[in-house]
Amino acid sequence: MNTSIIVLGSNIEPQKNIGLAKRLIFERFQVLRESRFLKTKPVGLVNQPDFINGALLIETELECELFRFDLKEIEYRMGRTKNISKSYGPRIIDVDVLVWNDQVVNRDFYEREFVRDFVLELSADVRY
Repeated sequence: MNTSIIVLGSNIEPQKNIGLAKRLIFERFQVLRESRFLKTKPVGLVNQPDFINGALLIETELECELFRFDLKEIEYRMGRTKNISKSYGPRIIDVDVLVWNDQVVNRDFYEREFVRDFVLELSADVRY
């Protein structure tokens, strides 16, 4: 069995979209714990609404790449499209793997304090 900490974020109808994403994730995976969800300022493109972000600790039998694929499928189902020219633009939903089996696998852990706080809130065993 594998464990992962994922981060969720939205700044387009964030309450509604975070709620829907969580429901879809809870239907598909075993969620062990949930962090608090916070309002955060946008990074990069600052002329946009604030985000709501939080994290989930999940247990899955999937390997990491299939797990990531399933998360991207949830984004797609919710209407997320990739726009390379607006990589920091508004988002219906953004779901990313931060930690895989207690190992940090996403640089956002080091670059964004709130992300690091979410991870440490969910697991004291993370190696970074």
